[in-house]
Amino acid sequence: MAFYQQTGVLVFGSRLRRLSESFLGDINNVYKHHGIAFDAAWFPIFYMLSETESLSITDIAGALETSHSAASQLVAKLHEKGLLRSVPDKADARKKRVALTAKGQRLLVQIKPIWTAVKAAMNELLEESPNSRLLMAAIQETEAGLARESIFQRIEKHLP
Repeated sequence: MAFYQQTGVLVFGSRLRRLSESFLGDINNVYKHHGIAFDAAWFPIFYMLSETESLSITDIAGALETSHSAASQLVAKLHEKGLLRSVPDKADARKKRVALTAKGQRLLVQIKPIWTAVKAAMNELLEESPNSRLLMAAIQETEAGLARESIFQRIEKHLP
């Protein structure tokens, strides 16, 4: 850890990635420990589909702030696993939307208690110290700052 503390903001992204990988690895271990064939990377689509009947890939990409291609690839993977199905758009039958299959619905029932436990565990972690209580707000403010001006733009203005 000394390397990361010594280099400070130079490795900010690396530290965030390490935290993310640690969280996702532990969450995937929980699914595995409970015999649930689910990957934390699928969470966003499952969560969105737990809140609504169906979504277009454009809806998914927009909500996740990712490319249409990336959303499409994840949807294709879940489709191959029999967890998602294509359904016609009610407003325009030429368009396709995705929805959970019966298998996906059964999996959703299994994973929802894990989500509740994850939320409780993360809230517990964030309440452990005064600074960690501010983390979610700080992340939101950092994301807003990046929306105003990217790291690329910020670096370029400091180069000769």
